[in-house]
Amino acid sequence: MPEIAALVPYACHKSALGRYITEAAPDKKELFPRTDFQRDRDRIIHSSAFLRLRNKTQVFVYHEGDSFRTRLTHSLEVAQIARTIARALSLNEDVAEAVALAHDLGHPPFGHAGEEAMNKVMAPFGGFDHNEQSVRVLTLLEEKYASFDGLNLTGETLEGVVKHNGPLITNSHGKAALRPTIEALNSKWDLKLDLYAPAEAQVANMSDDIAYLAHDFNDGLRAGLLQLDQLEGLPVVGDILVNLHKLYPNCEQKRLVHELSRRLISYFVQDILNETVLALAALNPQSVDDIRSAGKPVICHSAAAADTLSQLRTFLFKYSWRHFKVNRMTSKSKHLLTELFERLLDEPNLLPTEWQAGLENKDGVQKARIIADYVASMTDRYALLEYERIFEPGPILS
Repeated sequence: MPEIAALVPYACHKSALGRYITEAAPDKKELFPRTDFQRDRDRIIHSSAFLRLRNKTQVFVYHEGDSFRTRLTHSLEVAQIARTIARALSLNEDVAEAVALAHDLGHPPFGHAGEEAMNKVMAPFGGFDHNEQSVRVLTLLEEKYASFDGLNLTGETLEGVVKHNGPLITNSHGKAALRPTIEALNSKWDLKLDLYAPAEAQVANMSDDIAYLAHDFNDGLRAGLLQLDQLEGLPVVGDILVNLHKLYPNCEQKRLVHELSRRLISYFVQDILNETVLALAALNPQSVDDIRSAGKPVICHSAAAADTLSQLRTFLFKYSWRHFKVNRMTSKSKHLLTELFERLLDEPNLLPTEWQAGLENKDGVQKARIIADYVASMTDRYALLEYERIFEPGPILS
């Protein structure tokens, strides 16, 4: 395996946890063998679940327009920002990229509306959580390899996906309720759920926030849900717009919108780099375990930037994410997924043959989870087609 040069001591140099299932060593004849983390990244990119992200909603359903973000483009943007930050901090870019690309694989169709619908219908069966669903995809549901289910990623990449939002067990005296898939994985492979993730996974998490805020302003403006004059009083955003109007007084809006997004990303990335350097200097970590045990994230924003992020989220929630046009699509999406799940649960013989086979000898909870896996795997387009096939009059084999 090639050496990783010029990384800080607390970066993920190589996988200490290894893979869940031992695999044959790579061909020694390879001139440029990939590291374990590069293989993780490549397995994610070539997975069926990653391919389906191209037609899964971020905010706008795919048929609303061709130029809005999808889960796929969002994941690529997160990965790009994560690589930039990781490189600047001399962390392992491949780990940060792998976690960034994998973090949304478990999202059902229709974005957060789909997750709300799935959690509601699955409430009697243990609920639904998109982060757990990502782990199910990575460890169980992908069926590409002859020797194992899932992608058999390294422990560090899986740890990063599981804990990218922070520790899952916050009280050492009382174990928090864990999602079943994560608990089963952790019972056989200690992912240190009471500690923070390695720095690369923290980078991916922070990059997620930056990416969706910047591109949700972009999409909201281009969709007509937001107007530029609404943004003038917002922190940082307003200052960027004032500067842009001075620099480019006659610039058309579509160019201004892009300039706003790129400057907003630059502001938050630079703030993370500045603040993280200070945090790392104070901690002086010498290993990945020092990062895990720090007691707080080491990849962080300044107080001012964190407050700005909070204000921008509040603004987007009110004026974009809960705009009446988005609410209408949200309502339809929830209704569609709820009816689709309930019908399949009542009549599992409507499932494709290969999914029906998986229901044999399963109890009610297990059957519901398999049906949830099927529905969550759908793209927006496929969910609409399945609904039409099952509920609307038409040719049986359409």
